[in-house]
Amino acid sequence: QVQLVESGGGLVQAGDSLTLSCVASGRPVSTYALEWFRQTPGKEREFVAAIRWNGNGTHYADSVKGRFTISRDTAKNTVYLLINSLKPEDTAVYFCATGGSSGVQTTASRVAYWGKGTLVTVSS
Repeated sequence: QVQLVESGGGLVQAGDSLTLSCVASGRPVSTYALEWFRQTPGKEREFVAAIRWNGNGTHYADSVKGRFTISRDTAKNTVYLLINSLKPEDTAVYFCATGGSSGVQTTASRVAYWGKGTLVTVSS
């Protein structure tokens, strides 16, 4: 079992930066890949970024490459998502997720554990 709790969302202006945090419990983050997804009303959850179980590899959706950075702190069992140059279209609920295994999950249906999400609202 893995429990995930996100934080760091809020109302920001376009062009700002924001760091989201995801604290994991139940198992060390060094034993599974972790992902961030986001969702807007009426749309499916979309993959945003992932970090491999050993920390030696990251993956990003094409739409966020160059602006989003995923990282982790194994001592704090926490994964972060740094978002730079925020755009109004980044407005969404951001979810921390994992399939609970070493494999990276880029499809929401393959995720086993979800956090409750944190809302990011970007004003223009």
